[in-house]
Amino acid sequence: MATTQSVADVMTTNPIVLDSDAPLAEAARAMRDADIGDVIVLDEGVICGIATDRDIVVRAIAAGKDPATTPIGEVCSRDLTTLAPESPVDDAVRLMREKAVRRLPVVEGNRPVGVISLGDLAAQRDPRSALADISEAPPNA
Repeated sequence: MATTQSVADVMTTNPIVLDSDAPLAEAARAMRDADIGDVIVLDEGVICGIATDRDIVVRAIAAGKDPATTPIGEVCSRDLTTLAPESPVDDAVRLMREKAVRRLPVVEGNRPVGVISLGDLAAQRDPRSALADISEAPPNA
């Protein structure tokens, strides 16, 4: 009998979280230091969004916003779709397709416990794929 893999089996644990009033520069440094492409954004301790490196570039820098003073909550994606750790991986694949997103926060209650990304799924589903290779490669600082 085959067992269904859960999101917890594949997700990246211990996500970086920042308050919505944290400046973009702090979010960028956190992403650089953790070698990740996203941070989860909290508003009064409750998850309210996710911000990616692309959000910082496209919604802020390209629009002329000051990274030292612009809060991450101003540019994060707030229309969130989340999953529970016990959700089947197939649910993550389906939601990413339906919502056209590359990352989904994983939450227990209101507490973020991980992020599942397209790269995580590629590495799990087809470890020899180009996306899996890129996702698993060390950073090219």
